[in-house]
Amino acid sequence: MNRNILVISVHPDDETLGCGGSLLKFKDQGDLINCLYITDGNSSQKAIIPSINKGYGFSKTFNLDFPELEIDDISLNKLIPAIAEVINDLKPSIIFIPNRSDIHSDHRRVFKAIIASTKTFRFPFIQKLLMCEIISETDFTPPLPETVFQPNVFIDISNYFDKKLDIYKNFKSEIMDEPFTRSISTLEAHNRYRGSLINSTYAESFMLLKEIL
Repeated sequence: MNRNILVISVHPDDETLGCGGSLLKFKDQGDLINCLYITDGNSSQKAIIPSINKGYGFSKTFNLDFPELEIDDISLNKLIPAIAEVINDLKPSIIFIPNRSDIHSDHRRVFKAIIASTKTFRFPFIQKLLMCEIISETDFTPPLPETVFQPNVFIDISNYFDKKLDIYKNFKSEIMDEPFTRSISTLEAHNRYRGSLINSTYAESFMLLKEIL
């Protein structure tokens, strides 16, 4: 039976940086992949959302259309029901979510809302919750014991990295020159490093927050 898989993308490009290769792999295995955009990002990102959706072949997409950089000003009483409604409608078994400690305040705020929207007694169909690692956000978090990203799940994306990179290249306004963190070469180096930890060419890494077997 095909699984419903959901990525919650705070800004367009988070889904690609954090778990793009994994989404492509799951889709290739017959699963249904879906995306919930919390914001449209900036004007450049908003314009290419249709291209990104087509690149992945999402079964369903949702856009809450909250304003970028203003998530901290939005009550959790508004964020939580909006996210929970999508989750309850889709009933995904696997959800990819932003890291709790990313340097971007939008990511941290949305994380809090997601955790409140994935309680097992209300959403028993959720079998796995995976926190993503996003370059230029996760890596700039101060390396304190309570905030450090410690991956414990790795997904081999060796056969899907090239397509992930092709999709990422749509985000021209977000791509930086070398040696900055959002450069093409840094993204490749990062996924190559994660791959080296599991004896593969490329990999994406995650923190497992919940798994029900």
